[in-house]
Amino acid sequence: MDFGTMLGLMGQGLMLTGQIFVVTLVGALPLGVLVALARMSRFKPLAVIATLYISILRGTPLMLQLMALMFGPYYLFGAQMGPDWKFWACDIGFILNYAAYFAEIYRSGIQSIPRGQYEAAQVLGYTRAQTFIKIVLPQVVKRILPAMGNEIITLVKDTSLAFVLGIMEMFTRAQAIAASQVSLVPYAIAAGIYWVCCLVIEFVLHRLEKKLDYYHD
Repeated sequence: MDFGTMLGLMGQGLMLTGQIFVVTLVGALPLGVLVALARMSRFKPLAVIATLYISILRGTPLMLQLMALMFGPYYLFGAQMGPDWKFWACDIGFILNYAAYFAEIYRSGIQSIPRGQYEAAQVLGYTRAQTFIKIVLPQVVKRILPAMGNEIITLVKDTSLAFVLGIMEMFTRAQAIAASQVSLVPYAIAAGIYWVCCLVIEFVLHRLEKKLDYYHD
């Protein structure tokens, strides 16, 4: 197999890797906000549920969570899932897992805002929602961006865990090609692609941090 063919097959896997990455961010970023707000809620049952959710999702391996979603419906309820279920299980698993991590980052950012800012906003006639959206959230985004960046970069590499569900993302493609060609070259190509993707994300996040510099602590 020549280098071009190998790269083309890896590119097909990269499309699935990118899909997992984008779907996870689109789902986990807003879900993380909801979980964080539930975690800080004064309604104790809701706070306990959110705390338990975060504890379980952060305290168990993502691979195990993916397998539980994939095979759980059959072993628990005898449900026969269709061939597309592995993609749904993958997306749901990644979203739920990363939402738990994002929630804790959001919570730390929100709680780092001085209480006086909430009181000043109340004096100026802002509602709680307006205070959060217009005053608190922009500052929170700036403060949590480095931590969020670390998690997003980790997500790029964690997409390789989709192999456990039989999804032919980039790492699984590299693994199959390496086995058929008895070569380490596919792994080297995959490593290079992951690295480039992480560099691009780092560049974007760095530019975003620069744009948020006008929010001084």
